[in-house]
Amino acid sequence: MIIIMKPNASDEAIQRVAKLIQSKGLQVHLSKGDEVTIVGVVGDKSKLRGSNIEISDGVDKIVQVTESYKLVNKKFHPEDSVIPVKNTVIGPDTLTVMAGPCAIESHDQLLSCAEAVKKAGATILRGGAFKPRTSPYSFQGLEEEGLQYMEEAGRITGLATICEVTSLRALSMAVKYVDMLQIGARNMQNFELLKEVGRSGLPVMLKRGLAATVDEWLNAAEYIISEGNPNIVLCERGIRTYETATRNTLDLSAVPVIRAKSHLPIIVDPSHATGVRAYVEPLSKAAVAAGADGLMIEVHPCPSCALSDGPQSLTFEQFHQLMTDLKPYAALEGRRIDL
Repeated sequence: MIIIMKPNASDEAIQRVAKLIQSKGLQVHLSKGDEVTIVGVVGDKSKLRGSNIEISDGVDKIVQVTESYKLVNKKFHPEDSVIPVKNTVIGPDTLTVMAGPCAIESHDQLLSCAEAVKKAGATILRGGAFKPRTSPYSFQGLEEEGLQYMEEAGRITGLATICEVTSLRALSMAVKYVDMLQIGARNMQNFELLKEVGRSGLPVMLKRGLAATVDEWLNAAEYIISEGNPNIVLCERGIRTYETATRNTLDLSAVPVIRAKSHLPIIVDPSHATGVRAYVEPLSKAAVAAGADGLMIEVHPCPSCALSDGPQSLTFEQFHQLMTDLKPYAALEGRRIDL
């Protein structure tokens, strides 16, 4: 449940309500807006029976929250969150673009990608050091060597960096080198991994599972935030349907649904959603028009030679053109994009 305080409620009144809730063994989550403060109650609300909290000084009303996710719920936190990542932010006023190769293949490949996407206007460098592949015989990533290349590329270009972690072992390595962690679709409900990234102290991007509902996705995010990490970004990357024209089916309806249900930013990954280079540009524009806070785009110096996902990767020239074409779409949504 949430307790909505009156617009003129004093800090002392808010603290008295918070202390009453904590005295019953429940957790308190405070969300202070420009005019109204919301006190979120996390735990068994039956413990508050008989406390008469609704008549406490400064309390306006009590609203029951029926969803199982609480801390990522917009009812708990009406204002959209802004997530800091190194020297940039992800949130409602900017269009954040993460770009880079699906897999880190070499030092020169990653550095050339970093320089190209930075020049085009991306602010976060993506690159896979751990690759969960369908076949055990496919390229599995450079692991720590790749992470070292990521750290160097970020240092040279000034870009923030993000890498997927697939296990606790991968997490223990990645936290030493990158600025943001990614949980891939296959690990969306790996709850032990979610708890650990929640304790890592780094911002996290959580991709939607292959067949996950929006509520399942938000409950996965709740695992992360419940460990004390509020810096979460959601990523729609397509879901598994009967359609075979694309690798997955990009669910753009998830963007407005998430924005209605949660305060967390949401970005869209049209590269993994479609698996087809030609579809990345129109779906990127559609995602921005739908209200996405950003995009994740795969870029490679020579897609035909890529060790992973070449058919969906843009060349440097194609990515630069896409960023130029996106500028008016971002402006229509009131978002800033750096070029």
